[in-house]
Amino acid sequence: MRSLIAKYAGKMERDRSVVPGRAGIAAQDDVMLSEGAPDLSRLAADVLSHLSCLGVVAASPSLPFAEFLLRRANPDVKTIVPLDTETRTFLHDIPIVRREELAGNPARVIAALLSNRKGVIAEGVGIVASGPVTLEQAYIHYSSVFHACYVKYLLDVLQEGFLLPGEGEAFRAFRETFLRPLTAEGLSFRAGPLDDPGEVLSEIRAAGRYTVERGLVDSFFGNISYRVGGTIFISQTAASLDELAGCVDPVPTDNRSTTGITASSELLAHRRIYEATGARAILHGHPKFAVAMSMLCDVKDCPVKDCWKDCTRVRMLGDIPVVAGEIGAGGLAVRVPPVIGGPGKAIVYGHGVFAIGRDGFEEAFRSMVDVENRCREEYFRRLDTRGGHPSTSVSHIHSR
Repeated sequence: MRSLIAKYAGKMERDRSVVPGRAGIAAQDDVMLSEGAPDLSRLAADVLSHLSCLGVVAASPSLPFAEFLLRRANPDVKTIVPLDTETRTFLHDIPIVRREELAGNPARVIAALLSNRKGVIAEGVGIVASGPVTLEQAYIHYSSVFHACYVKYLLDVLQEGFLLPGEGEAFRAFRETFLRPLTAEGLSFRAGPLDDPGEVLSEIRAAGRYTVERGLVDSFFGNISYRVGGTIFISQTAASLDELAGCVDPVPTDNRSTTGITASSELLAHRRIYEATGARAILHGHPKFAVAMSMLCDVKDCPVKDCWKDCTRVRMLGDIPVVAGEIGAGGLAVRVPPVIGGPGKAIVYGHGVFAIGRDGFEEAFRSMVDVENRCREEYFRRLDTRGGHPSTSVSHIHSR
């Protein structure tokens, strides 16, 4: 268990989702174990002692966005409700607990909230997340809260401006020092088409790892596949893209076997994209600026309420189509295939980017990098145009 604690502490630092040295992890083994920053590891252990679960992560996020969201919320608000796919699917909402509410017995207060939610934002502490059955779940839930807060804060700042002392300075530091240039340079891809299953699996593992290392997906989200004749090699559901050894299923396109039962929930979408485009490779990630920009719309008084699943329009960010659709066997499999063939990429509302490679993963990876870079540029263009004042201008995303 200590090796797992070290593994997930290391992953959070490599993800750049925590302040280095400011994470505490507790886990139930034969005895309770806790590691990390002394104050946070004690808190994690105390919270765990009040729960019936295996692990707890308590950490200071590398960005102040979660804390800012808490402080920007009205005093009577008890939860933050981002609209990204991770929140809708896994978190539902994120409880917030203010400093004065933590006085006395903070572990008991946080544990009470975690009894029916996966993660909590605690003022002055950071993010606390639980793993009911595995320590990996605690890491995943921490990453999910971090991702959701990142995306929601980007949107709130663009639409409402800076409301708190120090926000502008903190955001400037994020923009100038935290964000790194996003590129595909320095990565090695096999030239396609690939037909040997061993080469296909090796290339899937490499491309999946690159997607995580370059920050195009968080925790275990995203999926990847490659088509060889009548077989789709696809990552399994809940598989971490940087740990795909043994987690890729060969699924016949004619459904003649049950191997697809453990495959990614996006298997149907991948299959239909292949049918519509003739591509050989598909990469799906959740780059944060693309997710944020997908949730902006210029339509006023629209009757659609659940935009993420019910909007039937194709919006455009430059030449990149933006569509809505439920994950799994829902609308994605209907709405992405018709629009992705020409540009080779598409954004899904609140969910991320699908990119295709005609022969191999290099084209798909470079397309995803290009989408995220263009979404970054457009985001900051709008922010700079607004000049620090609230604005809902979305003139560069239009409908068709």
